[in-house]
Amino acid sequence: MSHLPLTKTLPALTLAFGLMASASAAAELVVGMQQEPTSLDPTADATASIDSMMTQNVFESLTTVAENGEVQPNLATSWEVSEDGLTYTFHLAEGVTFHDGSVLDAEDVIFSFDRAMAEESVNPSKDIFEPIESVKAVDPQTVEITLSGKDAFFLFNMGQGDSAIVASESADTNNANPIGSGPFKFDSWTRGDRLTLVKNPDHRDAAEVALDKVVFRFISDPAAATAAMMAEELDAFPGFPAPELLPQFEADPRFRVNVGSTEGEVILAMNNAKPPFDNVEVRRAVATAIDRDEIIEGAMYGQAVPIGSFYPPHGTAYVDLTEAYPHDSEKAKTMFEEAGVAGETMTLRVPPFPYATRSAEIIQNQLSEAGIDAKVENVEWGFWIDEVYKKKNYDMTIIAHTSPNDMGNFARGPDYFYGYDNAEMTALWEQITTEVDPAKRDELLKQGQQMLSDQSVHAFLFQLPLLGVFREGVEGYWSSSPVLYMPLKGVSVAN
Repeated sequence: MSHLPLTKTLPALTLAFGLMASASAAAELVVGMQQEPTSLDPTADATASIDSMMTQNVFESLTTVAENGEVQPNLATSWEVSEDGLTYTFHLAEGVTFHDGSVLDAEDVIFSFDRAMAEESVNPSKDIFEPIESVKAVDPQTVEITLSGKDAFFLFNMGQGDSAIVASESADTNNANPIGSGPFKFDSWTRGDRLTLVKNPDHRDAAEVALDKVVFRFISDPAAATAAMMAEELDAFPGFPAPELLPQFEADPRFRVNVGSTEGEVILAMNNAKPPFDNVEVRRAVATAIDRDEIIEGAMYGQAVPIGSFYPPHGTAYVDLTEAYPHDSEKAKTMFEEAGVAGETMTLRVPPFPYATRSAEIIQNQLSEAGIDAKVENVEWGFWIDEVYKKKNYDMTIIAHTSPNDMGNFARGPDYFYGYDNAEMTALWEQITTEVDPAKRDELLKQGQQMLSDQSVHAFLFQLPLLGVFREGVEGYWSSSPVLYMPLKGVSVAN
């Protein structure tokens, strides 16, 4: 999914940690995290918090992405692209080992890609590997990847957690005992409480790693997150869940507050494969019943930017479509009546994230004003993944899709949890992914936004902001999030 938020393709999420000084003065960071994942393998689960902790920290990929969105070398120190744009030759870093001491070479790259592309693959972004025709080892340090057609996002996608390079010996147990090649090693996971990483002294960039230990504490409740931060049990909460309490931290000299952007589109998703949402007029009525301003003010305390389609407002191709369906409860009521669904009960099943649960309460009232009985069901994340995302057992839900370049979700066909099947959108996404000219690609992305708005596939709500609270002395965290992960290699903390 785009990774939902929190997922990847699902749609995103947060961190937690508190600094504990030790006699040895080891640099330890305690990070607050709103969402605890059910797995630690980013190549097998769409939960965004896996990437937040694991990607480019424990697991590495051929490339990586900088805070400005630029693709940079990683396990591949350099690469060449053939004149026709179809063959990429990657040169791997020398002397790289996995955390168990085994050598990482071209065979591990081939295994990782074969695993991701296999028919039985559970990779949450399996579609990003579809353009790959072959993966070959030129020698132990050189890999040649040939595509069946040009892919404008290929190098970017090779820097995501879905593309992490893993070893055949440990791949099957990475869900609970992750073994990667990154600057941090997995230490322990106390489910329901915390996960601990420690510095990898054998990493090629170990000299650049300031932290000896990182502890992620899972705190989903906004009040508990605030209390832990105020008590200085945490050093950082990069995805702080209580926007209404940010002024409290801004006024306290012990803390620094950050308000940045993410790639996370928050949507009121409607199951397009299930009546009554297989009727575009019903979906348009829902969009008309929604008041984004009220949702943003009530759920996010004004700390969000409205969206009218599936594209981030900070992107170069953004089209403002927020006025496509002006809020009008009476008009929405008439539209529901004309569609023959007035007075019906529609279930709104939402995951346990404040942006979702708070928005659901407001949307329930807005739909009620338009004559619809919206029944809100708050469910646990594991239940949401299984029933909503995998089994498509829902009417409506609220989720943030936090993966970049994820308009392709709408080209996945009826098997994806949207239940949306549109050959025109699938063909357009094919054009978008193969267009290497940025200006031309932006024009195609604009067409995509318009199409999704016209068909009111979902009710598009707002772009998820990156709200962070940090104890003074914590430096190096990204201010905005162009990808799902946040590298810890450049983070430091003053004891």
